[in-house]
Amino acid sequence: MELRTLRYFVAVAQELNITRAAEKLNMSQPPLSNQMKGLEEELGTTLFLRGKRHLMLTPEGSLLYRRALQILELADKTKTEFEALGGGLSGTLYLGLIEGRAPYLAARWIAGFHDEYPLVRFSLWNGSSDDVLDRLQKGLVDLALIAAPYDSEHLTGLYVGSEPWVAILSREHPLAQTEGPEIPLAALVGQPLIVPSRKSRMEGIRRWFAEIGAEPESLCETSNYIDAIALSEQNAGISIFPQTTYTPNPLVVSKVIAEPMKKIDYYLVQRRDDRPTELTQEFYVRDFLEGDLIHSERFRVRDTEYVLPDGVDEL
Repeated sequence: MELRTLRYFVAVAQELNITRAAEKLNMSQPPLSNQMKGLEEELGTTLFLRGKRHLMLTPEGSLLYRRALQILELADKTKTEFEALGGGLSGTLYLGLIEGRAPYLAARWIAGFHDEYPLVRFSLWNGSSDDVLDRLQKGLVDLALIAAPYDSEHLTGLYVGSEPWVAILSREHPLAQTEGPEIPLAALVGQPLIVPSRKSRMEGIRRWFAEIGAEPESLCETSNYIDAIALSEQNAGISIFPQTTYTPNPLVVSKVIAEPMKKIDYYLVQRRDDRPTELTQEFYVRDFLEGDLIHSERFRVRDTEYVLPDGVDEL
């Protein structure tokens, strides 16, 4: 399979119409049809079900579409890295970020790094910790900003921050009316909960409730913070997530869960067996992060950021 053929295939898979795909690729229809037939012959399988007006991907076609996107993305990334070798510190740094606090941490670093190296560009990809780590292992991102735990045998990580776990409630919920920024874990017993879908997270939440002799009542599991906010907004349940109150929402209230309080730790990780590029190494270095390349005049500290007390255990 040639990269050009994969690009043709992706266009056809997205348009599901040979004529429109050919127009998108600025080529005529017959050669494109021949390319797709040749690709099917090469792979020994049918990629499209052909109707009178449109195409439909077969299960094999859907698999190839996913793989083609990954292959083409990696090819583009490799080309960019080689183009950057001859011109000082430049090129594109590919970062994988989990939702929540991670984008704000990364934005802080990128702002300062851009002051130092204006030729560097960034490509950001957001998802759950498992999805981000999967892209890191496949080489689709250079570095990943994730929440602990992670596979320290195959990854090396640099601690970059912590935040407490919070309860996200609809403003209509009675618990939202309580005074102060905190709420005891016992107040959540018997409440329908929206929790992270990551297996290790759910196990940690069960252990957390067990400390007070209770069991969490899970209504919904989700890997998406926006889903959790939407459910809490409609008073479907109470979301238990890391503190991610930087996105204003007048319909929800966020309270730090205490008695006992738990935290989540964030790490910037890379693969141990990788030979990092100059760009990756420069961005990753400890002096850059711990020395706060936060001297950028654009950097702002939020007054509402919660300061964790000493001695809080990780969930």
